[in-house]
Amino acid sequence: MSELKAEDKSNQKTYEQKPRERIYPIEKLIRPVEELLRNRPISGILLFLSVIAALFWVNSDAAESYHHLWQKRFTISFGDYTIDRNLHHWINEGLMGIFFFVVGLEIKREIILGELSSWKKASLPVAAAIGGMLMPALIYTFFNAGEYGESGWGVPMATDIAFCLGILSLLGNKVPISLKIFLTALAIVDDLGAVLVIAFFYTNDLFIFYLEFALIFFGLLVAGNLLGIRNTLFYAVLGILGVWVSFLNSGVHATLAGVIVAMTIPVKAKINEQKLIIQFARLLERFKNTKKVRGFYVSEQQGEIIEQIKETRKKAESPLQKMENSLNPFVSFIVLPLFALANSGVEFSSDLWTSMASNVSLGIIFGLILGKASGIAGFSYLFVKLGISELPKNTNWGVMIGAGIMGGIGFTMSIFISELAFPSEEVRTQAKMAILLASTLAAILGMLVISIFSKKITKI
Repeated sequence: MSELKAEDKSNQKTYEQKPRERIYPIEKLIRPVEELLRNRPISGILLFLSVIAALFWVNSDAAESYHHLWQKRFTISFGDYTIDRNLHHWINEGLMGIFFFVVGLEIKREIILGELSSWKKASLPVAAAIGGMLMPALIYTFFNAGEYGESGWGVPMATDIAFCLGILSLLGNKVPISLKIFLTALAIVDDLGAVLVIAFFYTNDLFIFYLEFALIFFGLLVAGNLLGIRNTLFYAVLGILGVWVSFLNSGVHATLAGVIVAMTIPVKAKINEQKLIIQFARLLERFKNTKKVRGFYVSEQQGEIIEQIKETRKKAESPLQKMENSLNPFVSFIVLPLFALANSGVEFSSDLWTSMASNVSLGIIFGLILGKASGIAGFSYLFVKLGISELPKNTNWGVMIGAGIMGGIGFTMSIFISELAFPSEEVRTQAKMAILLASTLAAILGMLVISIFSKKITKI
């Protein structure tokens, strides 16, 4: 009996010792990469580098290879059904569908659990986003009403949150956390607005037959959610082969299928926080009291407990969280840089710089810089003064104006909408150049204003 007690005490001492972790050489190489992939602001900087690479490439002696690359065709077949598109279309309609899917997941999460889950939380970013969409559209229309470019009013409405957070990260601790949260929530509402604009105003010929198919598959996805199906493969297969393919043939831009499918993904975990803590505590207690094997090995019984811990962890993670966490690095570090590389190739010429004085270019530049700043800061000021909303903690109106200017970084979605809005390649080129110029100016001016006025904040 005394020997058993001595053995128990020995095991207990073993667990009470400082835990050791064996770090293998490969882990030392992989860990910095994992940390990088979790750093969202870095993706904005990578996006910027992709733009620079595209501009250098298309204005070099290798310009022909740039255009040739995106025109290469790729075919996918499902039985007798074939999808034949060039690489440019696969990026803009296929990979960007994944981007819109992640946007949809973020919108749903924020509405149900996050900064948009109550009117008190949502009122300021919603108001700012509405102002930040309305004012740029009005300014653009002022320059282009009745002109050949009047259809592009949706181009300066968008805010690119990846770029914004990337630029803000350069300011370090000067940027209050509350401002980053405000801008993120604003950008999510902004993305929702852009999705609706694309759906209602930039869709041409409709084929109802395919939309009916999309509705059937959407119904199956909703039914799967209600029945408690949590297998991500179920949603991926029906979402891609059903909803996305149907949208691809319907005349509605296929990327919108991503947002629609995202709305059907279950957001609730199987067990709540309290049950998770209780189950983990029980399993860890059992693991602690199980006879230990020497070295870095585990016994068969310990292995079974570890598997139970894994299953319990899965129950605590909703399919929405799982998909969002797994897709975010892919979207941030592959999809968006590829989109930037494929769509930012603007050839510099004397005619191009002259065309920057066109109504389309002026509408986009003034819309993104002046429209976004006045809309975001102006509507925020109105809602705060009316007592509906509160100014984000540790900010002032100077910082909010800087945030409004920063909202003029419209890169990703603005370029995306310009591809839909203008049938002429010449006008699209003007628009892209104006977007790049306006986004650069917005980033520089926004950083300066936030940096100057953040010094005047007395932090609580």
